Order: sequence, then structure tokens, then C-alpha cells
Amino acid sequence: MPRQRGGTMQLTIERMVYGPDGLAHTPEGKTVFVAGALAGDTVEAHVVSEEKSLVRAVADRIVEPSPERVDTPCPFVGVCGGCPWGGLSRTAQRAAKEENLKSALERIGGFERAEVEELVAPLRSSKDVWGYRNKIELAPTTGAGGKMFLGMHGRDPRQIIRVDRCPLFEKKFPKVVKAVAGALAYLGNSRDLGLERVGIRASRRTGALEIALWTPTGGFPRAQVARVLADAVSDRAGVVRVMSKGEKKARRVSATEVLAGRSCWNEQIGEEEMLISAPSFFQVNTGAAEILIDLVLDALKPRPDELAMDLYCGAGTFTLPLARRADYVSAVESYGPAVRDLRRNLERAGLDNVDVIGGDAVREFPDADADVLVVDPPRAGLAPEAIELIAETSARDVAYVSCDPATLARDLKRFREQGIFSPVRATPVDLFPQTFHCETVVHLSRA
Repeated sequence: MPRQRGGTMQLTIERMVYGPDGLAHTPEGKTVFVAGALAGDTVEAHVVSEEKSLVRAVADRIVEPSPERVDTPCPFVGVCGGCPWGGLSRTAQRAAKEENLKSALERIGGFERAEVEELVAPLRSSKDVWGYRNKIELAPTTGAGGKMFLGMHGRDPRQIIRVDRCPLFEKKFPKVVKAVAGALAYLGNSRDLGLERVGIRASRRTGALEIALWTPTGGFPRAQVARVLADAVSDRAGVVRVMSKGEKKARRVSATEVLAGRSCWNEQIGEEEMLISAPSFFQVNTGAAEILIDLVLDALKPRPDELAMDLYCGAGTFTLPLARRADYVSAVESYGPAVRDLRRNLERAGLDNVDVIGGDAVREFPDADADVLVVDPPRAGLAPEAIELIAETSARDVAYVSCDPATLARDLKRFREQGIFSPVRATPVDLFPQTFHCETVVHLSRA
């Protein structure tokens, strides 16, 4: 095997890792992460970096394609970063996601393989494997002749790929991506719009469409942008400007303004119709998010006389169904726009049995006790202090919703070390078909 950057080698991809790459080994046993290859492929690849026990490479040519390769509706699979597993069969994707979760629990969580096999349930998913995303984002860049255009981040995130459509995006709106990108490119090539990114949200269930323009504070051609987008897309679309400030790596929302239509995007999820403002997070796969809700409620089985706690609650995906079943809910969220959305969603739903607490989940941990508790933290997982505070409650059951197998495994190890809660079931949910991402709902019960 070559030992210098740029050297080539022939490799057979053994499996997909938690990431866009395939995993292979050299004859000497060294691990190689190969970009642009799928499980089962035999490829010719060149080395881009090498460490003591790890090589990173990029596939240049498929010598023998994997039997798990399938035709795909997206011509940019392998180029665009949105669907790195798009050429892999659904059977292989499902198996890889289950195995990546099990592997993390074993390697990081310290679980025995027999424990893992008993703990992890089969992966759940909704019926749509393409056309499921209710949101996509476009990034502006400058192309040939200094012309501005919008596209999607490539496999190399520094590269922007010009696209007319995205097969992952809500199939009820097949022409929206091209229309929005074209309208904003037309405007952006006559004046500087200062665009940082553009979010498009669409709902199959409510018909709602929102275009969110992220820009710095300052002057902006509001009326012209609203008019051109209305002509290109629909005069029923909501157009919102989200203004941010601060350092690039720590930008924060300073204000929002409505340029046209409604101020919020609305979506039907389970029993609820929720309003979501442009800066707020909402699961991009509504159908699969309903599976998360069902798993959380099934794990907790909240009773009418019980107290519930919802940490990192966002705009209320779990708070609202909990409030309909429990006596009282303490809901904690640190992000201002999401807190405002939650209050509005509770008011619209006629639910007055929720204490909405704005702030960090550790610093603002509720004084009230809980019988059942749900946590849905960001990718970084739970702080050790959060686990200690949860252990001090008298909760009988906890539902942990995770978007990262590694931090989930770490936190489950900490829970087991506490000796208070033990994992009963871990169910992976495929919110992101055609990608390596996967959500997991873990039911923990008081030992």
C-alpha cells in the first residue's frame, strides 16, 4: 500500500460507517474510510490523508459495483452532500443503521454484544424514502463570470452544487427549488442581497409554503424581493427575512420580519397543528417524527394524575401530546424563537397545564418533580449534570430521543453507572433515508 498522499489502492468496501464513507481494510489491517463508495463495492481509490492507524481515501473508479447498488432518482448522489447513501438499497441502509447503533453501544457504551442484541429493536420508518423532507436549505455562491447562484452543499461542504430540484424534498412542490433559486439569482445579480442561506419549508398536509431568507441586519429590498418571489412561486407563500449578527461561527438571530404572507409555517403532526417560525427547529420528516411521538408515549404511558417533564422541548413536538395525557408538564427550552412558538402552540391548542421555562436545561432544571420525563437534546447529548439531575427525580420512566449514536451510547453508560435508570428498549427510527443519520428513542426505567 502506498504511504504518501495521492497514492492509489484497490479496496473492497466492507460496510457503511456512521458518516458518508464506506469502510475497508488494507492487507496489513489498516482501516480506510473511502468517500464515494458503497458497501460491497470494489474500488480504485487515492489516498488523501494517512495517520498511524487510519487512512482516508476517495474512490476514483468502481472496479466492481456492489450488488446492493440501486438506481436513484437523484443525479447528484455522490456529488451533493444531501443523500450520500442514495445509491444503496433500502435493505442495506436499514441494516447499516441498526448495526451502527449497536456498534456504538458496544464500543462506547460498554454494553456486551448479547445485551445490545436484546436491547435494540428493529428500525422503524415511514413509507416515504424520497420526497419526505419538509425543509431544505440553499446556499449562495458565485459562479462563472461572477454570476450569483444558489445550490446545495456538495460532498465537500465548501463546494456548492447547482440543482433544479431535490428528490428528497416534499414531492407536492416539485418546482419550488428551481423557482426560488432562479428568482433570487435574478435579483442577486442586479444588487447585493447579502444572502447567507435560504430555507424552504413545505407541508403536504396543510399546503403551507415558506421561504426564509437569512441575511445580516441592514438595508434590504423588501418589496422587490417579495414581489419577485410571489411571481415565481406563489402569492400564498410566506416570505420571511431572518436577520442575524455576530461572528460567523456563532451567528445569532437578532430579528425577523415578514415580507409577504404568514409569519409562521404550519404543519399537522399527530393530533396537533403546530406553528413553527423560520428560526425554530422542526423535524424534517413529519411522518417519521410521528413515530418518535408514538415511541415516547408508549415508553412513558403518562397517566392523567401524573407530572411530566420535557427537557430540550423545542416548539412542543412532545410537550403537546404529553400535556393532553398528563396532569401537568414542565417544559424547558433555551432557544428564544422556539420558546415563543411553544407558548403560541399551547395557546392555540387550549392547553394551560404546561409551565414553559426558558433557559438551559441544567441551570433551569424544574423545581417540580416528575413521574415521567422526556429528553431530546442536541447532537452533543446530555451534560453529566443533566444526568445527575434526572437521577435525582422520582421519575419512573425516561424517554431519551437522540440524533447521534455516539453521544447516546456515552450517556447510556453514564445512566448505568448512576444505577438509577436502566435501558429497556432502544428503537432506531429512520428520519433521514438516503443518509447515514438516524434518530433513536431509548426507554429507560427506574432500576
